[in-house]
Amino acid sequence: MADTQTLDKAYQFIMSQLVETGQAPHYRELATGLSCSIEEGRQIVHVLAEAGRASIRLNPDTDWIATVPPFSLIPTPYQITVDGQDKWFGQ
Repeated sequence: MADTQTLDKAYQFIMSQLVETGQAPHYRELATGLSCSIEEGRQIVHVLAEAGRASIRLNPDTDWIATVPPFSLIPTPYQITVDGQDKWFGQ
């Protein structure tokens, strides 16, 4: 299991990628960003998902991130626009 500092870095990496690109990183990208193995990246995503509603949520039966509050990677009626860019959805 990853330590708290690693989980904090992982969450920050996920959020920064989401804000920058409009998409959450795949666990393979997360592993590269954290300089850990791909399997560790996958496990970190699941640990964050198990942390509760304030963290991330995965698409059912996958390793893919579905939401990172307040953002949703699944289209919703709530489009978020920042500085004229509308690449995000809200929960």
